[in-house]
Order: sequence, then structure tokens, then C-alpha cells
Amino acid sequence: MRRRYGPLAVSGARAARTAPLPGLCALLVLSVATTPAYGTPATAGDTRPRSYAFAPGDRTVAGAPNPATAERLEPGRTYRSSLPRHGRLYYRLDLTAADTAYVPVTAVPPADATVSATDGVRVSVQDAHGTPCAYAAARFGAGLSPRPVTALAERDAGKALCQGGGTYYVLVQRLDDGALGTAPAQRWDLEIAPATEPRPARAGSTSAPQTWDSATPAPLGGTPRDRSGGTGFASARPLGQGVFRTALVPGETRFYEVPVDWGRQLHASAELAGAQGHGYVGGALNLSLYNPVRGYVEDAALGYTGTPKSAVLAPVPPVEYANRYAAPAGVSSVRFAGDYYLVLHLSEQLAGTFGRGPFEVKLQVRVAGRAHAGPEYAGHPVPGDVFAVPAQDREAAFTGSAGDGDEPVLKLIAFGGIGLGTVLLLVLAGWTLAARRTQTRVNAQKPTA
Repeated sequence: MRRRYGPLAVSGARAARTAPLPGLCALLVLSVATTPAYGTPATAGDTRPRSYAFAPGDRTVAGAPNPATAERLEPGRTYRSSLPRHGRLYYRLDLTAADTAYVPVTAVPPADATVSATDGVRVSVQDAHGTPCAYAAARFGAGLSPRPVTALAERDAGKALCQGGGTYYVLVQRLDDGALGTAPAQRWDLEIAPATEPRPARAGSTSAPQTWDSATPAPLGGTPRDRSGGTGFASARPLGQGVFRTALVPGETRFYEVPVDWGRQLHASAELAGAQGHGYVGGALNLSLYNPVRGYVEDAALGYTGTPKSAVLAPVPPVEYANRYAAPAGVSSVRFAGDYYLVLHLSEQLAGTFGRGPFEVKLQVRVAGRAHAGPEYAGHPVPGDVFAVPAQDREAAFTGSAGDGDEPVLKLIAFGGIGLGTVLLLVLAGWTLAARRTQTRVNAQKPTA
């Protein structure tokens, strides 16, 4: 499982294979310490939504009230900041003329925050003269439930605006709503993960594909497999094609990642199981899709009356570089290969009518189409693997085995109530025994006096 941003962007499996025994101890400590980020299935007595898991190694950066004092963001790293209710925060980017820059900002309000449907966060990129290059906004919607929302702004090197290298600024601000009245002026946490994409080495078509299969596929069969998601983009749980099951409590958000190669097409839906109770909750379950740079693709939400109901994402086209030239955001955002993120959120409003749950959610994922080579870039994306799908992930997307690799470790730790101390003692005992055997062999080979 790859981690995109920050210093830990290596495969956990590869690290485990190459680490010496002392390093293995550290890896086990890390695995146990970060297990909650992947989450465990909610139980009848577990009714607390888990908080957002920021990327390990996030740098803390303070937004500035004006561009003159803005701190620099480095593409390929993730940053943690915070946003006041009535505030405008600036951050600085140094860009070349050739690179397109993507700046996703995830706003994380407190679990007890009061939000409206139109409240959220707005992000824009500006040049050194204050000219906006592009902006985007993310709102909470009908669920009226505080949750992580992500907006992506960009500087497109191929557009007429904001050409040339130099200093650019990222502006982040709240979408305040007067309906909030005297709600507490709480600060929101922010996670910022800038990335860059170079130009293609050779010029290609500047027109979006005109035809593609837009039919909704038939539901997948088979027994659902348990897959509890991560609690942030950095801890998103890998999925391949298949039917998966998790359990959420009201107010909870779960993240999954699906490797989608060039030429392949992603379909997804989420079904909320039935529950006892009477009433109606708008936006009870929200299923959102984000691209490899955390750019919004589309979402689907469902109103709920206690009977099973599905939120189905509208079909998106196969992943192609030329999709960026299309007008609809649901097409232009499917512009590169990599890990696409599925995000589930169960509205806090559900608790008042149908109880604290947990509520079962069934997630269906289908990856169709024939993979092909992508464009050759005249440079390197940052992070380097953000638009790549390794061979093992490409196969896992079809077989549905993505994410299976970390199950044995988690099961070992959980089996029989084995705790962190027990795991460490077992590893240290094995390490000590191996060291003693090595020393015994060395002593046996020494010449006797």
C-alpha cells in the first residue's frame, strides 16, 4: 500500500521485507500505533466517530493574513494548519513555468461544530499580482453534519491565465453562512497537500474524448468482505473490484483508495442497511469520489427513512489525459491514473431519528476497461508516484485483493487480545535468540588455544 505525500512514501510490504530485526520492531510499533487510522468495525458499544487522521510527518504551517508574510509550501509534502471562522489565510508557492500545480485543502471542523448546508471552505491560487488563477469550494450539503471536506485549486500551465514561473499564493477562507447565528467561532484544522504535474513530452490532442460507455453496470454478486476504511487520505484503505462491508456510527467518515490505470473506468455505489425507527434524514449517507491529487470528481447522497437505500455515483469516463479539456467537472477531473479516493460519511443527524447505530454500509466497486500506457512527461511529477499504478496494484484492482496484505498483521495483533507489549516481547525474544545463536557459531569457529 503506497503513501503518497510526505517522507513515508514507501511500500509497507517492501519495508518489512528489507528491514533488519531492530527495524522490524520499530515497524511493529508503528503498525500497532497507527492501527486506529485504518479503523476497526464499529460494534454495538462503540458509538464514537473517529477523528480525522492527518498524514504522518505533517509539517505545521501558520497561514498569514496577507501575502507578504505567507509561508512557503513545498509540493510533495503535506502540511497541517488551522482556519478561523472569519479569516483569510495565505500560503506561498514557488512554481516553474512548465508545471501545473494542484493544491488540495481538506478542512476538518470539530465533531461538535454547527454547520449549514452551504458552509464550507473556499481555496484559490493567485499570481504575484493578486490575479486569481482558479478557485474551488467544498460545502457540507444536506446532511448538515460536520465532516472533512476538500477543495482543490490549481495553476494550469496550459491556460492563458497565470503563466510563467515565480511566486504564487494560495488563499483559504471559510464559506460563512449567516444562518449559523451565534454558533461558537471554532477553528477548523486544515491539511494541505500540494502536488505538481509536468507538461507532456509530446503534444497530443487538446479535445476531450467524445464517446465512452456511460451505462451504469449491473450490481456485483458475491458475499461482501469486511473492509473498514481509514480516517484520512493518508490512511485510506486500499480496495480492488468487489463488494465490501463496513459499519459506521453517525458523524463518522471513512476513506478508501482504488488504483485506476490509464484507460480504466471506476464505478462505485454504497448501500445503507435498514434500521429501526421512523422519520426522514436528508443526506444521511454521502459517497464522494476524489482523484489522485484529492480533487473532487463527484458525489452522491441519499435521503433515509430506515429502509435500505443506495447512493450511486454517476458513471465517469475512462481515465485519459485528454479528459482535462472537457467542460464538465465530472469528466475533466478524471485526467490521470493513480489512486482514486472513495469517501463515506454517515450524517450526525441520523442519531436523533434512528439511534447511534452502528449502521452497516455495503460498498460496491467495479474497475472496467483496458489499461494502456499513459503520456510521457517532460519532467517528473511531485510526488513522483502520484500518477502511477504499480503492477501489483493494477492486478489487485481487478482481483479485488487490494488491501488484503495488511490483514494478517492486524489479525495477529488482535488475535486473542495480544497487546503491544506482548508483540514487542515476542519480537525482542526472537531477536535475542537469533543474536545468541550467531554468537555461538562465531565462538565455535574460533581456534582453541
